[in-house]
Amino acid sequence: MADAALLAGPAIRRLRKRENLTQAAMATRLAISPSYLNLIERNQRPVSARVVMALVEKFDFDPRSLREDEAVGGLDGLMRRLADERFADLDIDRDEAEEFLSTAPQVAAAFARLYDKSGPDADLQDDALAASRREIERWRNHFSDLDHSAEELADEMRLSRGDIGLALTERLRERHQLSVRILPRDVLPESLSRLDLHARQIQLSEMLGPASRNFQLALKVAQLEKREEIEAVAQGADFDEEAARALFRRHLEGYFAAALLMPYGRFLRACEATGYDLLVLERRFSVSFEQLAHRLTTLQRVGQRGLPFFMVRIDRAGQFSKSFIGASTAHFASADVSCPLWDAHRAFETGGELVTQFVALEQAGEGQAGGWLTMMRSVEGSGAPGEARFVVAIGIEAVLAADLAQARGLSLNPADAQPIGPGCAACQRQNCRQRSLPPRGRKLQFDRMRRGNTPFEFGER
Repeated sequence: MADAALLAGPAIRRLRKRENLTQAAMATRLAISPSYLNLIERNQRPVSARVVMALVEKFDFDPRSLREDEAVGGLDGLMRRLADERFADLDIDRDEAEEFLSTAPQVAAAFARLYDKSGPDADLQDDALAASRREIERWRNHFSDLDHSAEELADEMRLSRGDIGLALTERLRERHQLSVRILPRDVLPESLSRLDLHARQIQLSEMLGPASRNFQLALKVAQLEKREEIEAVAQGADFDEEAARALFRRHLEGYFAAALLMPYGRFLRACEATGYDLLVLERRFSVSFEQLAHRLTTLQRVGQRGLPFFMVRIDRAGQFSKSFIGASTAHFASADVSCPLWDAHRAFETGGELVTQFVALEQAGEGQAGGWLTMMRSVEGSGAPGEARFVVAIGIEAVLAADLAQARGLSLNPADAQPIGPGCAACQRQNCRQRSLPPRGRKLQFDRMRRGNTPFEFGER
């Protein structure tokens, strides 16, 4: 799928005013016509690669500033904020939001900043984890340089051949003089892995399964060999506290490790050849379901894009301990809690079997996709079998899911979708018998002569 045209009129206009140039003068320096520059500034023409190179050459200009929409997470990030129930009566659609973002990106960024400081999750905005997640969302969980670097290293190590764990062990031994040792649980009671430089060992807990052991070894390769590349991305983020940067750096290390185990080109070809068959991919790349789910959210390489999946990890209380939207438009996946009508909760009781469900959201701005094909499986916490259990869920818009292996035999007719909401406090659905909390900002209704069959009743907006 081709990238959308780059419309960056406001950024070009601000640069011209900073340089105190007329349109004619700037057009001369860029070797284009004044009328063409006028169209660029009015967002009626995209910025070509030649113009970008001229801007870099002629002015003190950072081409990253052309993508000002990334400051708010792109159009999807803006729509997530506009989906707040406080704006529901305005009926703002994606076309209006896209026009706002393209014509006044700085104003859109100001709105996003103000919303983030005063919205329903305002108390979480200074939280390090929330800040790290926002930065990952800004990148849409795709870090191209790290992906290419991991792919080159995988080719160098010939990870497509033989046992991946053995290849990683040999790399650590030959390049870093580190041996790998599996230790009993009582020796590493509180750790999954440990780097012992005195003994020149990477020590792994015996409680780790084969996929987790491979991931820990790939993680050590990332930390030892790609520290500068990872640090360059981490330092480019604007965080208020170092804890957020440390969490973001940890995500980048894990991203590289996953990209090493599932090299982009080979992984995408396998996805397309198998219809994104989750069970086959898991076996082919010797990874866990959770590792596979993470990787599926990252397939956004220019000119070689995969399908836009989202991924969440849910605990028994319905809380999201992980959430990666990637290039998906599934903003409900960025909530704090899930809807009890979603079968992600039922997956806790299925003994690790894959649960598939077609769901649709009855929420402003979310129903446009015509529903979501979601696939869930219960997983054990890494290194904690029997002690910690989660459900990992991935999903994709139903309009993109017809050819997927897990969609075979499943009706994707919108009339057959299970309606769900973004958690009770944010859900505006009427007459939901599963509701646990009233929706925020809605006036409750009471009838002393009648008792309804739902816990809370409320009127129209």
